[in-house]
Amino acid sequence: MSHEFEMSLVGELSYFLGLQIRQLDDGIFITQVKYAKNLVKKFCLENAKHCDTPMSTTLKLRKEASGKSVEQTLYRGMIGSLLYLTASRPDISFSVGVCARYQADPKESHLSSVKRIIRYVNGTSNYGIWYSFDTDASLVGFSDADWAGNCDDRKSTSGGCFFLGNNLVSWFCKKQNSISLSTAEAEYIAAGSGCTQLLWMKQMLVDYGFNQGTLTLFCDNMSAINISKNLVIGGNDRRPGRRMKPPFESRGLWIKSAVSWPPIENADTPRNGSNKVSLAAPIT
Repeated sequence: MSHEFEMSLVGELSYFLGLQIRQLDDGIFITQVKYAKNLVKKFCLENAKHCDTPMSTTLKLRKEASGKSVEQTLYRGMIGSLLYLTASRPDISFSVGVCARYQADPKESHLSSVKRIIRYVNGTSNYGIWYSFDTDASLVGFSDADWAGNCDDRKSTSGGCFFLGNNLVSWFCKKQNSISLSTAEAEYIAAGSGCTQLLWMKQMLVDYGFNQGTLTLFCDNMSAINISKNLVIGGNDRRPGRRMKPPFESRGLWIKSAVSWPPIENADTPRNGSNKVSLAAPIT
């Protein structure tokens, strides 16, 4: 780049836009410790009790017509601050995304959930992402779905993470556009979103000179896997593609063709004590 642009050497990168970068002999650690502590102090929760999880496993947030409203400016400020923290904290992405849905008319229950996330951040402010040098350049993705997790419209949430070797390089968490009638349908749509991201990342790696062969997407729902491999489009497996709105309306049929081209890899892979089936999407 020095041949094309006028540059000056100022040493190794250690701090950039709130990101703290520690460059070690065996890898790079990216964190937002300073930003996280300032966030907790900004909302006067530095002395509050820490939480072990960012969100309750039993409480479901929903719209409340009769609940007590809270100040929108305060609530939106908390959400905005937490959204920037998700740049290095994928563990709070889902929780922040759920709370962000109620910015139009936040209630006390919503504010309490946001404060819980901040109290969790206060106890885990030193968390970050570790990028190891001891890895390869194989691209792997994982997809999952929270079926009917939204209590207001019964829509599911798609989630996925993508690894380059042993390093986490991308993740997403997004509410689906259609209402899924089964867990298989929700997982099927999530797998389509994950496949889309994998293909984009594959093309980007090709531009940098890293060619990828067969792409692997892990899914933990056998019904969704079997639907994606079945070339016969029946009445049940046609629903995901038919009911989704543009530009996602063709994803149901597209993922079928993606995983049906040879060679196809299908293997039970034990990961963290559970069996997950890996589907290869060998798309050039």
